[in-house]
Amino acid sequence: MDDIKKQNEISKDISKDDDIEIEKSQLNIENIENSEAEYLLELETPIAEPLRMKLEKIKGKRKNGSDFYKAKFATNADSETIHKNFNSIEAGEKVEGNYSIAGRIMAIRKHGKATFAVLKDFSGQIQLYLNIKNSGEEKYNEFLDLDIGDIIGVNGVVFKTHTGELSINVLDFILLSKSIRILPEKWHGLKDKEIRYRQRYLDFIVNSEVKETFITRIKMIEAFRKFLTSRGFLEVETPMLQPIPGGATAKPFVTHHNALNMELYLRIAPELYLKRLIIGGFEKVFEINRNFRNEGISYKHNPEFTMLEFYQAFVDYNDLMQLTEELLKYVALEAAGKLNFNYRGNEIDFNGSWDKMTMIDSIKNFTGLDVNFDKSIDELRSMAKKNDLKIDDSFGKGKIINEFFEVFVQPNLIKPTFIKDYPVEISPLARKSPVNNNLTERFELFIGGEEIANAFSELIDPRDQFERFKYQVKSKDEEERISGKIDIDFLKALEYGMPPTGGEGIGIDRFAMVITNSSSIRDVILFPLMKQEKDI
Repeated sequence: MDDIKKQNEISKDISKDDDIEIEKSQLNIENIENSEAEYLLELETPIAEPLRMKLEKIKGKRKNGSDFYKAKFATNADSETIHKNFNSIEAGEKVEGNYSIAGRIMAIRKHGKATFAVLKDFSGQIQLYLNIKNSGEEKYNEFLDLDIGDIIGVNGVVFKTHTGELSINVLDFILLSKSIRILPEKWHGLKDKEIRYRQRYLDFIVNSEVKETFITRIKMIEAFRKFLTSRGFLEVETPMLQPIPGGATAKPFVTHHNALNMELYLRIAPELYLKRLIIGGFEKVFEINRNFRNEGISYKHNPEFTMLEFYQAFVDYNDLMQLTEELLKYVALEAAGKLNFNYRGNEIDFNGSWDKMTMIDSIKNFTGLDVNFDKSIDELRSMAKKNDLKIDDSFGKGKIINEFFEVFVQPNLIKPTFIKDYPVEISPLARKSPVNNNLTERFELFIGGEEIANAFSELIDPRDQFERFKYQVKSKDEEERISGKIDIDFLKALEYGMPPTGGEGIGIDRFAMVITNSSSIRDVILFPLMKQEKDI
């Protein structure tokens, strides 16, 4: 078992916060008032022996006046820069000048009268070399007393060992921050995903590839902004606390504002506020927003997630399909440097034109079944029963057709594919199709079997919108009833006139999963929501 797992069995990860008063009864600390703060982290459970020994050593050094936490350290280089600039020097060659670098010790290896260590900073890692001759016996022994995980600043000369390893010959060093906890053992690493998600900081220290995933995500968001602003879109901010949840069908989180004595909801989508901006004359707007939905958790669902939503006046969903393809190709290239990806075992190529088909056509293409609105509701129910689909009695034709799609088509949409012309019944905010009153001008983009984007030719007729809201309010589906509350102010805004508009939402987290080949949404969210550990 990894050392870190042992630590977590004996520690319940109580955070130290001077601003929060922790009741004595919670920690049961009446008898240990004078103990070191580190011991409070362990509650009453016996401390693992290696950690106990380390804490005792630190306690002794503190009594002798050791200072473990410094204010600052001036650097003039990092590990990546040193490797980039000097990797080509010959074995045994040294570089003129001294270099100062800071980071965390990840390994220490004594070799006779010399010691090697691995120093890790944000940009990478580099080998350190010390010997008694250069550093002096006192400083050398001081270095040997350091622990893996300690953060130090070093000053020395860059050289390449006779075995070809670029290194820093340390002339001086200083302990900047003491690592009290014991890092996971090198060869086993931090494997337990529960611990990795809960203690993400430890995940970053131990698993370098995790950092790269989030660097890709950061570049991805920067690329979204760059593309849209270059096309004349303005980035805006809309309320997270809303008096009426809207813009999607979902169960919201509910809170209460004491001063106003009113119930509020964490937003499930910013859509209705962004449309207000279009009505007000902002013709191109976007928001990279946090949304909150009080629903289940799965590999592709987290209660708190990130969406890009953008709206453009005087375009329809066909225009947005073209824009979306250009946007996602650009972002993938900027963030990952490529257009070919492996995701969940599937090779996905972003090159070329992306497929487009209607929902009804896609069902026929993948199943051979002719499921459409010309059939009676009884015929559709019968077809659903024959194909083992679970259909609620409240489902109309549109929901039944969508059920066929979600079960038999969506998992097969591996290459980027636009599915368009969705039933009105499941699209309360989209404009009706001019050729079929049962359908809307709506598309969803699927990549790797996952929904990545959802877009409409927006519904701008206030009377039609009012009727759709009324239908949702009467729905037997709880989520539809809650998120279908009639937003009178939004209807009032529509009555002033909204220009023809195309609107779209893109799942930032899910797109990050695809281009980083992450199997879970938790792998691309820095601090995913976790169930509390027992007994905390």
